[in-house]
Amino acid sequence: MITQLEFYLDRARRARADAEAATLENVRSQCLRSADAWDEMVARLELVGRFRSENDAAKALQLLED
Repeated sequence: MITQLEFYLDRARRARADAEAATLENVRSQCLRSADAWDEMVARLELVGRFRSENDAAKALQLLED
């Protein structure tokens, strides 16, 4: 099964490929904006993952200290 991160990365790659193939400037621009949006979603997903990991580690440490 494909993960959410892999899906976002794939969509960004496809949007860039579509931009490369586009012959119209407005279509190319739209594809590049789309790729940027997918990249932003990747960054947010990675940030959420880091926050979750840090939060889980802090909770585990707290349990050990109690």
